[in-house]
Formats: sequence, C-alpha cells, structure tokens
Amino acid sequence: MGQVVADISMSLDGYVAGPDPSLEDPLGKGGELLHEWVVETAAWRESHGRSGGEKNVDSEVVEEHVGAVGATIMGRHMFSGGSGGWEDDPRANGWWGDEPPFHHPVFVLTHHEREPLELTGTTFTFVTDGIESALEQARAAAGDKNVAVAGGGEAIDQYLRAGLVDQMQLHVAPVFLGGGTRLFDGHRDGGPAKLEADRVVQSPAGVAHLRYRLRQQR
Repeated sequence: MGQVVADISMSLDGYVAGPDPSLEDPLGKGGELLHEWVVETAAWRESHGRSGGEKNVDSEVVEEHVGAVGATIMGRHMFSGGSGGWEDDPRANGWWGDEPPFHHPVFVLTHHEREPLELTGTTFTFVTDGIESALEQARAAAGDKNVAVAGGGEAIDQYLRAGLVDQMQLHVAPVFLGGGTRLFDGHRDGGPAKLEADRVVQSPAGVAHLRYRLRQQR
C-alpha cells in the first residue's frame, strides 16, 4: 500500500493562496507567484501536454511525485473555485478542460452530490460523506501507489487534524504574500504532531523542497 502524501506550494510567510481569490483569480492576488517554479519544469509541462521546460532538480522533484501517485484527493475550491449547487457553478467541469493533467482517479470533497465526471484520462468522483470515505475510495483506486492530498489548504488541514497524512512535501517559494489563505490555520486545534525531516532540496529558482514524515497516531 502506498502512502498518503500532502503536496503543496506555499509562500515564505505561510500562505498557499493570496488575498481576495475569485473565479477569475482563484489563487488570489499574487498567488500565481507560488507556482512559477513548477510551470517552468519539463515534468510539469509534459504532464499538461506541453513541450519544453527546464530539466533540473525542480523537475526531478515533480517527476518523482507525479510518478508515485495513483489517486488524488482535492477540495471543491481546488476543483472549480465554486460553492453551492453544481448547476450554479460556472466551472462545474473543473479548471483543466476536456483532458485534465492527472491521468488517474480524482476524488473531490464536496457537500453537493453529483454523478462521476469522466473526462479524457481522468474520472472525478464527488464525495459527500467525509474525508475518511474519500481516502478509502482513493486507496482502493491507487492500489500500491500513493494517494495525493493536493489541496487546497483546508483539505490538507482536515487530513492533518485527523492524523491521516503519512508524508508532507512543501515547496516553499521565495515570496511574501502578506495575506491570504494560510496552510496550517486549521491545525492549531489538532494537537501536537511530530514531523521527521526526510529530505531538503534547494532549487535554482530559490524554492526549498521540504519533505517530512509524520509520526501521528491513527
């Protein structure tokens, strides 16, 4: 069985999105700066059907993570940025068009029921009965591969508070956002959690790739 891995980019001051997010600007003001490093990598561009990109340690980190993942869990806001009923969501089929970059099953945490959405190479299943159910389904789909908890920050916090994360990989960008969505705000009431440093990689873009193992009781 693979591991449950939380993987996300964050600013040096602890934000995973900037202030004032909207459907037109889902990462908030300045939030796109968190992901400049990954967009330039050959591995990311290949997974999104694009050519070119840098083949460096950043790309190796992305390639390693993507190759190990067999299923992904994400929150509703990461999927579409919307809320409420699906009939009122202008991006009800997600951000990625007809051919999303995942190429494996994706489980979306939501309060609103919906039939699975099958797109080229990826099926999105909408889970309304909690994070444990989503993880159980994702584990079954992933087989021996990892389950990625991709975001946003609230979804990752929920899994951290429940002690369901085996490994956390943070990509700390050399950026101050000064406001927005913090990653660990929801974990303040989750009790102590011991992390063991597993790897630190410094990139040419100034990003620190930090990987930790969690020692929580489940």
